[in-house]
Amino acid sequence: MSTAELSSWLRNPDLMKFPYAAVVREYHHVGKHFVPPELLRMLAEARTLLPSLHGPWPHVHTLASFLDTALDKPDQRYDYPTYLALSLLQLPGPDDPLEQALFARPRCDRLIAQLVADALAFELAAQDGRTTLLPRMRPDAAVVGKRYRHGLRVLRPVLGRMALDSGLTEVGPADQARQACAAVRGDMSFAERRAMKLSILPVDTIHDEYLFLRVLQAFETTFALLSTHLRGAIAALRQGEVDRAVYFLDGSRTALEESGPLFSMLATMQVEAFRTFRQFTEGASAIQSRNYKLVESLCSMPDPGRIDSQAYFSVPDVRMRVLAGQETLDEACAALLGTGGVPEPDRVRLGAAMESFARTLARWRQTHYRLAVRMLGEASGTGYTQGTPYLAAVRDLPVFRTLQNGVPAGGLHGNGVHANGNGNGLHDNGLHGNGENGLHADGEAVLEADKETRRAP
Repeated sequence: MSTAELSSWLRNPDLMKFPYAAVVREYHHVGKHFVPPELLRMLAEARTLLPSLHGPWPHVHTLASFLDTALDKPDQRYDYPTYLALSLLQLPGPDDPLEQALFARPRCDRLIAQLVADALAFELAAQDGRTTLLPRMRPDAAVVGKRYRHGLRVLRPVLGRMALDSGLTEVGPADQARQACAAVRGDMSFAERRAMKLSILPVDTIHDEYLFLRVLQAFETTFALLSTHLRGAIAALRQGEVDRAVYFLDGSRTALEESGPLFSMLATMQVEAFRTFRQFTEGASAIQSRNYKLVESLCSMPDPGRIDSQAYFSVPDVRMRVLAGQETLDEACAALLGTGGVPEPDRVRLGAAMESFARTLARWRQTHYRLAVRMLGEASGTGYTQGTPYLAAVRDLPVFRTLQNGVPAGGLHGNGVHANGNGNGLHDNGLHGNGENGLHADGEAVLEADKETRRAP
């Protein structure tokens, strides 16, 4: 890269004229891990100018977030959130007003649609020969076809809620993917398009890392939505509003189920490609996922040993919330039922909603584990963790703990969730029942993902 554009900007810094395109091009050309020191030095200099720049706050925030992501490796603070450029995506957060919980779904729908459509658009451009971005280890047409199909399974319900699905008239996966990408892009604002361009900074130049980044960002969006909905459910139970709590729980379950095809997309990654670019992601691991730990800790209070482990030391702000007495759904439900004033039908509906959500989350964990085993084998994790042994140890953590009484059959019991003797639920902190590994018929997307992970690379 010629640093002329950035050098010129540094001589006359203007917030509205930062050369994003030139910088991103260089990062894409070599990979974040291999960016030349001179460019890094100039970007660090640009960061020192931020306090003196004048302009609309959204533009200041965008530049600050971009530099934060671009300079994480030389700053030696590279981790999962900076690898995924989460600050540029502006996900819902735990400090957002609770009144916004009802609007989190459309907000996250837009982002998931944009992330998945962008992943498909990259595959289309590569197949058409319209891009030289990330040229190494391109997958074959059969693999790309699977990506179209699984991506469309993620997109269809989302586009339906966004009223953008009417144009999906083609039959073939590739042609329908083109239509979906066009529909999503046509609905995006300038700020959203810029966020998509700036939030993809792979560490290497291997094709499959693009898919990897976009899918992980979509999962983070899903868990940000879940944490917002769980906060809404807790507030509803605190006010005795069972209907509203069930609404948020059912929405959380649906969001998790709809995320299932994302696992199927990830399972199409070439194992060799993943293991090649993964060597440059040391320090970034999903154990640092703030949104996942928020969901876990909002469901029930983690054991002291887990709070004082790498799992929560990796997300210190979430750990502080837990230690400060963050209320859980488990506790809010037990407190409400403990009043004795909840009608039996409401108790049944609430128990069923919690059980259904817990089942779905447990299946998500199981599929995550299986995919990690396929991709990682016995290798250690990249966030200084044990990798798959860690996932094996935590996949059966109970979602809800303390509810033992007050919820009728089909609800919560003991240290986890169990079903009415039909073998389709969770029992004693684990999985059992119909189908191998406890994955059963009410989660087609998860079933398909689990099958995909077991296929030979």
